[in-house]
Amino acid sequence: MKNRMISIIFGFLLLYVAITLYIGWNGRVFWNTVFGPSTGWAFTTVWALLAYGYLAAMLLRRILPYPVYSAVKLIGTYGLGICMYALLSLPIADVAVALLRWSGMETSAAVSIVGWIVVLLIALVLAIGSRNAWSPVVRRYDIRIDKEAGPRKELRIAVASDLHLGTTIGKPHLARLVERVQALQPDLVLLPGDVLDDSIEPFVRERMGEVLGRLSAPLGVYASLGNHEYIGGHIDEYVERMKAIGIRVLLDEVVLVEDSFYVAGRKDAAVARVDKSGRLSVAELLKGTDPVVPVVLLDHQPRDFGTAAAAGADLMLSGHTHRGQLMPGHLITRRMFELDWGYLRKEAMHVIVSSGFGFWGPPIRIGSRSEVLDIRVTFGREG
Repeated sequence: MKNRMISIIFGFLLLYVAITLYIGWNGRVFWNTVFGPSTGWAFTTVWALLAYGYLAAMLLRRILPYPVYSAVKLIGTYGLGICMYALLSLPIADVAVALLRWSGMETSAAVSIVGWIVVLLIALVLAIGSRNAWSPVVRRYDIRIDKEAGPRKELRIAVASDLHLGTTIGKPHLARLVERVQALQPDLVLLPGDVLDDSIEPFVRERMGEVLGRLSAPLGVYASLGNHEYIGGHIDEYVERMKAIGIRVLLDEVVLVEDSFYVAGRKDAAVARVDKSGRLSVAELLKGTDPVVPVVLLDHQPRDFGTAAAAGADLMLSGHTHRGQLMPGHLITRRMFELDWGYLRKEAMHVIVSSGFGFWGPPIRIGSRSEVLDIRVTFGREG
């Protein structure tokens, strides 16, 4: 199993290097045509930083000074986005250059015209994608749970998944989250996983807890774990730091809120990588709950809806997919998950999957938006 994983990683790296060399070759030809071959070293330097900055930062994280690590990683994340859209556009551009040359146009003119078009298109993608990433929207869902919740007839829940707090997403974007959530005046705030991007170090070093701790609601603020908390490790420290700012992280736990409804939080499926005991099944998690009391389930990865519905969950909240984040990534997530974004009714259970408040890698979203969910729940049978 270990050898297979090493082979997969090695194969992926070889493919990535091949892709970056292809893009770099095209870029160098365009650069030399426009600016002259004597300055080609400048392009090579910049492209190497863009193409390999993220990998270099992650591999050298322990030895690089924190400001250098953060800067190189940020540059590299933009490079990942540029790589993706350059790869999609360059084969078409190469064909266009060949056709223009065939029609009689000089090679330098063809390369220059097509190259500038590609550069402008990628710049436009970066501009639109940055807006979509840094300007979150609020999406509202109105649902009815056919159970009584004690004296409570309605519940307003603010949900934000996939914050990915780290070297790219810090206090400014986190402040936007607090502003959007508090403006909703929710009864309850839920964070279904991937609050951290990977390492807990930026969260601690940048004192992000001071901002995240401003989230408040009369019925509390609860979170569950995502796969990125396990990637970064330090789960115990993370849970304690969240507790210190008034946010309870549910580790295969169920809480009865106001004697009206349950909030259940599952460990993420990624726990199996670090703990052979894994996590509880939904049935085991909800075993001691009263079946007539509504259950809100936090499960980071949107899987096994039927199992959760059969176990008695009434509302399942997930994230993880980012709705592909970078189009056409949504075509992949749509095939991978029964629901990769939005709303689904699974038997008696409501499922809502968020595209996330933050993002992974490049601070770019194409075909998706950063979002906060405003969920209005009505309890009891209609009529």
